[in-house]
Amino acid sequence: MIELPDLVDHHCHGVLRGDLGFGTFETYLTESDAPAAPGTTFFDTQAGFAVRRWCPPLLGLEPHASPARYLARRRELGAYEAGRLLLRATGIGVYLVDTGLPGDLTPPGELAAAGAAQAREIVRLEQLAEQVADTSGTVDAFVANIAESVHTAASLGSAVGFKSVAAYRHGLALAPDPPAPGDVRRAAGDWLAARRPGGRLTDPVLLRHLLWTAVATGLPLQLHTGFGDPDLRLDHADPALLTDFVRATAGLGTDLVLLHGYPYHRQAAYLAHVFPHVYADVGLALSHVGARAPDVLAEFLELAPFGKLLFSTDAYALPELYVVGVEAFRDALRRLLGGWVTSGAWSLPDAERVGALIAAGNARRVYGLS
Repeated sequence: MIELPDLVDHHCHGVLRGDLGFGTFETYLTESDAPAAPGTTFFDTQAGFAVRRWCPPLLGLEPHASPARYLARRRELGAYEAGRLLLRATGIGVYLVDTGLPGDLTPPGELAAAGAAQAREIVRLEQLAEQVADTSGTVDAFVANIAESVHTAASLGSAVGFKSVAAYRHGLALAPDPPAPGDVRRAAGDWLAARRPGGRLTDPVLLRHLLWTAVATGLPLQLHTGFGDPDLRLDHADPALLTDFVRATAGLGTDLVLLHGYPYHRQAAYLAHVFPHVYADVGLALSHVGARAPDVLAEFLELAPFGKLLFSTDAYALPELYVVGVEAFRDALRRLLGGWVTSGAWSLPDAERVGALIAAGNARRVYGLS
């Protein structure tokens, strides 16, 4: 068996604290915001079957226990104890937590304590800008406070990277160059004048300004690409649309990490192949494709250099999604690398070295983790 080190989950979110009923729990097994097909539940998905395969034994049940039985056992233990058992079984040593999602989610420190691990923060740029807008009375104050907030997050060491969800807010077909200061001021004035409290940032000029402000810090910049919830136009999230931005940021010292990618993961692998500062992430997709995870991971490994792939779960709300993300990744990687060793294509030491890079080593290098 291919041995892997403790994992670095370089892109994840907090979990919910309270007990969950069936109807609430199942909504986190899908990216859809609509009900399941009549007569079914979202347990009838690859993600749902993966939860039933991997999670019941960690709570004292047999694999593939029914959803009702599993959730009854979860309530019997209580949300905190169930979460602790699930998280500590994953072998994740470091969580890099995107704190930009709403809801009563555990912050990085609380997640780390539950999982007996370490945690650092990834700052979501669009949420940061929206928070600044809520407290800035003028265009000048908004522009200055954006710069100060990004710089502070980078310089105080509270964050090890930034993330953008421009794919959701506009799409990735953004002009590649930094916007001129006058354009930023005009766009900010228009947005602030039209914005209601809590309004989301969708202006393409301001989205570009955020990206370039983050690039100037030198910290890694995560970019959502591919698969996501219905707020997304999938064809606008193809990572190939970032090619000009990737070219424009080459040589500046900031690494770009293309998250998820699916079903455009081969495009992400290509960009990682040809641009030294681009990395690709295998998260989210593996959890949702379940038993097909080895096939999807194999497609990443066709072209992406092995020092350019990073592991994540993109787990959100349910500790079960950490388990599923880890087990899908471990099982897929071991099957692939083990098969290549058995066939004679690879040696066992090389397989274990590459496995360690993808599981943790690449993330430790990119994010400067000790």
